[in-house]
Amino acid sequence: MYSLNNKISILGCGWYGSALAKELLENGYIVKGSTTTPDKLAILQQAGILPYLINFTSEEDIINNDFFDCDLLIISIPPKRSTAEQHTFLSKIQKVSKAAVNGNIPNIIFISATSVYGDYNQEVNEHTAPDPETESGKAILAAEQNLTAIPDFTTTILRFGGLIGPGRDPGRFFAGKSAIPNGKAPVNLIHLSDCIGLTLRIIEKQAFGYIFNGCATDHPTRSNFYTAAASRSGLEMPQFKDELLNWKSVHSIYVAEKLNYEFKITLNSLV
Repeated sequence: MYSLNNKISILGCGWYGSALAKELLENGYIVKGSTTTPDKLAILQQAGILPYLINFTSEEDIINNDFFDCDLLIISIPPKRSTAEQHTFLSKIQKVSKAAVNGNIPNIIFISATSVYGDYNQEVNEHTAPDPETESGKAILAAEQNLTAIPDFTTTILRFGGLIGPGRDPGRFFAGKSAIPNGKAPVNLIHLSDCIGLTLRIIEKQAFGYIFNGCATDHPTRSNFYTAAASRSGLEMPQFKDELLNWKSVHSIYVAEKLNYEFKITLNSLV
């Protein structure tokens, strides 16, 4: 069992949060998990996760102070695709911040995204100043800035690339589509195994207060990767345009330097 005190709360037990919770349980932690869906409470409980209904919305906030009684809070609630949600995301994070301060939580890990870096035709790492182009990227960066500005707790930022793994077969992303732009652009993805592995290593080493880019170290082109992924899954081949438009290639300095972590899954091994 790792050396952090043993109560961890995960705000948002979705695809990543639920898988992480189960891994933490296996490592001896007490895990509290939140959902906004009442029907999911029983599912969390069956997995051994202490279930909580938590909902930060402008209409009605549902807050349980016991959920925020923990040694580490992991925030995994990305903004939904709707423009309205992206505009209210910062308000939601501000409410989470207030609850964390009231609960005297010492450490927070915020699950962010590499969309905070715009596609400006360059390699980026944790020293690169974020400059998002999309509304969701702007919303996530504003949330990062809110959390890191609060001195009552230490915030760790974990910026994941595109998520792949069980239930998220990359072969399905573009299967059967044609004239897909930017076929020569590099992909920036991370497998669920490494999402969990990175999070556990941060906890194990108590490497709090840093920004980490979570992205596989290899970056095949969109055309090569997704065509091979579709073939591997027995799906209709996608057709990409043989062109290079705007792109970025996401790399990490601190994953090796601070965590001594090696990625388990390379993208080329999946195709």
